[in-house]
Amino acid sequence: MNPATATGSIGLLTQLSRVVYRRATEEVIGMRLKQLIALDHLRDTESCLQQGLGQMLMLDPNNCVLLLNELDERGYVERRRDPQDRRRHIVEITPAGLAALEEAERKLETLEDEVLGNLSQAEREQLHELLAKALADQDV
Repeated sequence: MNPATATGSIGLLTQLSRVVYRRATEEVIGMRLKQLIALDHLRDTESCLQQGLGQMLMLDPNNCVLLLNELDERGYVERRRDPQDRRRHIVEITPAGLAALEEAERKLETLEDEVLGNLSQAEREQLHELLAKALADQDV
């Protein structure tokens, strides 16, 4: 399929997303992309409820637990009971998680250079601004 004939911008974004997901493997960036997104969210929020993290990642509760178990085993996150409601868990990123995230982000920059190699630096900056604008006020 010729990317230029894709159905609208959403079609192109979907195709580009597939390219990124295929290339952003654990071997390339040191963790799965879903793990990176979870750690990035935890860095931005400092801590969050496990349920909220699962909703943000669009994971059912069982898959969220599996993801967090993997991150916990690596020492990237810490879970503790919510003192207000002992049935809930609060998730926080650890210093090891921050270091791993920063390393993965450095590797992701190299991947970004490959994926967006046909764009000039000015075009990349414009794309970033436009995507950020499109995401503003979205429930992500």
